[in-house]
Amino acid sequence: MHVQLYSKKNCELCDEAELMMKLVQEDFPLTWTTIDIESDDDIHEKYMLMIPVIEKDEQVLAFGKIGYIDLVELF
Repeated sequence: MHVQLYSKKNCELCDEAELMMKLVQEDFPLTWTTIDIESDDDIHEKYMLMIPVIEKDEQVLAFGKIGYIDLVELF
């Protein structure tokens, strides 16, 4: 499964979400593209209060504090 991870620099929750995704990736076929919300005004406006956000096919799967179990349940 390939998803998008919306995040920004200096975001502890974003760093934690990516770490959890790397752990899940050890057991599940998970890949992602990281998108910096500060690189696009529309994306920034859409997700600035939600990051980190995991999205697939323009559907938000998870946001905010994302833990290992949250990800396992998704994938």
